[in-house]
Amino acid sequence: MTSYILVGLTVFLALLFDFINGFHDTANAIATAVSTKALSPRRAIITAACMNFLGAILFTGVAKTIAKDIVDVTSIPNSPVVIIAALISAIAWNLITWYFAIPSSSSHALIGSIAGASIVAAGFGAINYKGFLSIIESLIISPILAFAVGYIMFTIFKFLFQNLNLSKANRRFRRVQALTAAIQSFAHGTNDAQKSMGIISMALVSSGLVTSVHIPFWVQVSCATAMALGTSIGGWKIIKTVGTQIMKIRPASGVAADLSSALVIFGATKIGLPVSTTHVISSSIMGVGAAYRVKGVNWGTGKRMVITWFITLPISATFSAIIFSIIKLIL
Repeated sequence: MTSYILVGLTVFLALLFDFINGFHDTANAIATAVSTKALSPRRAIITAACMNFLGAILFTGVAKTIAKDIVDVTSIPNSPVVIIAALISAIAWNLITWYFAIPSSSSHALIGSIAGASIVAAGFGAINYKGFLSIIESLIISPILAFAVGYIMFTIFKFLFQNLNLSKANRRFRRVQALTAAIQSFAHGTNDAQKSMGIISMALVSSGLVTSVHIPFWVQVSCATAMALGTSIGGWKIIKTVGTQIMKIRPASGVAADLSSALVIFGATKIGLPVSTTHVISSSIMGVGAAYRVKGVNWGTGKRMVITWFITLPISATFSAIIFSIIKLIL
């Protein structure tokens, strides 16, 4: 009976994490379209919610990576408590960074939290280092790649459309941006919603309810729905930071940033690796900005983001370790 209660609590917290992720991270996907007025806030949110749901329902590769490549839950004592502590930690960090309008990584928060609680529960041997390091590598390489792709993409745009009238170009690109924002949101759903699916799968395996890593359809639908609902309430603090405080985004640069980040996220989803959509989107915007005019990028905002990205993993690991220890004292 206790195991069912713990699994139920885990499912609730995982869906809550996805809901918060919806308004925390999905804001990044529509920030450029809202800031250039390619889409009204209402249309942008509806588009993002629908495309996130669709992306989340069609893929499971990243979920399986989260479920089996960070730790082996079957070898960790009190693994349901480890998962619960990790989710509480990741949710807390997401809410803190959302409150201060800092586009931090939900992926870093979740992965760091799982590692921190697992280490306290079973020592450093609990970590699956091969899988864990490949995930960390993807989290580090993806924003660098997104910056490079954004720079190259906008450089190509400048060459192809250099003779186009500015106002005409803006009108055309604004129409295109409605499509690229949808693609961006779909890409976000293919990767970010998978993480909670993986967590729920870990809980099912650790409780003995299933014997192997498998993502049930009800888990896919539940996580996709939670993220879509979170998206529907918006995330205006993050939209303001990403859409206006990195650089002045114009329709052409918005399209270039959307396409660049979507390409990187789709690539990661294809090989089953989780990436931070926040990192990827923000980095692609900075890459586009550097290609447009280096001085036009607010590198101060970029520096603040990068610092947050680096501190998220250790802070969330510490949070989850403390939360796990407190829960163990209570139980």
